[in-house]
Amino acid sequence: MTDVPKPQVDTSKAHPARVYDWLLGGKDNHEVDRAVGKQLPLVAKRSARQNRAFMERAAKWLAGQGVDQFLDIGTGIPTAPNLHQVVQRIVPTARVVYADNDPIVLRHAEARLVSTREGKTDYVEADVRRPDVILEHARHSLDFSRPVAVSLIALLHFIGDEGNPYGTVRTLVDALAPGSFLAVSHGTFDFEPDGARTIAAPYESGGITVHPRTKAEVERFFEGLDLVAPGVVPAPRWRKDKKRPSEARSAVYAGVAAVRAP
Repeated sequence: MTDVPKPQVDTSKAHPARVYDWLLGGKDNHEVDRAVGKQLPLVAKRSARQNRAFMERAAKWLAGQGVDQFLDIGTGIPTAPNLHQVVQRIVPTARVVYADNDPIVLRHAEARLVSTREGKTDYVEADVRRPDVILEHARHSLDFSRPVAVSLIALLHFIGDEGNPYGTVRTLVDALAPGSFLAVSHGTFDFEPDGARTIAAPYESGGITVHPRTKAEVERFFEGLDLVAPGVVPAPRWRKDKKRPSEARSAVYAGVAAVRAP
């Protein structure tokens, strides 16, 4: 891990990474985070698990395509299997850079996000809304003249349009070489008509604003890229395990797309 300052963790306010940890059954959260999580409906817990499963499937697929460099932004509290564990089982030399803006994630990252001997992991404490900072740090570990997979998992729905999420993604994509990939999962109320009350309101009570988007709005993050089949779909349907029955409800869209040659 790169040495970085260790700022104090603010436990007086809920944080999306820690609420997500609670939804997944983790223990690295605080009462303020649990207070939000306990108000959320069952579909929120289900969607957290679906989201995590999508991350694993997407990471395996990307590693299977020969990608050996990954930039995971909005990492969250480390929960096994982490992205580097998934990809390094397939490509032991894979390099993974994690980024998150919650200091508590950094504390856990130093202990848990340990690479294979052949590969490398690194971590930067930075906000996705500063993609320039993330890219500058990532270049110390990743070679951007070669393919890199950027993961934005369960992150962009915490950024309103005023935060320029589309511009942020475009900045990240513009830094990628042809053959790179973008993986995104994003909250939606397309299948939860009462989501503003049952999902958004509990988050708001903890000081967290969510910005669910429609399928068309999520697809916009992939403009100029080549979507991998099956495109942008509910998370459980993205290259799902055919041996497992498809789950009926989801509040998450997911997709992966390739950076085409100019």
